[in-house]
Amino acid sequence: MPEFLDLHSKASKALRVAAETAVRRHGLHLGQDHLLAVLWRQDGRTPGEVAAALNVTTPNVVKAATRMAAAGLLTRRRDDRDNRLVRLWLTDAGRALQAPIEKERRLLEERVTADLTDAEREHLLSALTKIHRSATALPDAPVDRRDSAGT
Repeated sequence: MPEFLDLHSKASKALRVAAETAVRRHGLHLGQDHLLAVLWRQDGRTPGEVAAALNVTTPNVVKAATRMAAAGLLTRRRDDRDNRLVRLWLTDAGRALQAPIEKERRLLEERVTADLTDAEREHLLSALTKIHRSATALPDAPVDRRDSAGT
């Protein structure tokens, strides 16, 4: 496996475990913190708007929202102007998680980048931004079906 892909995979798995542990302390499943973050920025979004913001499918958001409504973190209400639309609204319990979840994320980021200098941290963020942009464009790129030996 190419070195970058191998290291990225190992780092992603380790970070996922650490992030899952952090959000579980607050009764959340990984990913629910991201859904909440979208609503913390703008409450009352539709599941489709949340899905677009998170780059996931609307059915995934609906499924998570159902669990989160049952846990008392958000409510679903019909749009006042367009009854066909459902909007997701934070409850007091959902709003109350903002400070502790943001603190958990900040502490996790600080811990995993503690061995980096400020310049290394800056370069890492810049490089990851470029990698994300390139990786996001991959599904649209034409596929080269030739094998690497040129046959």
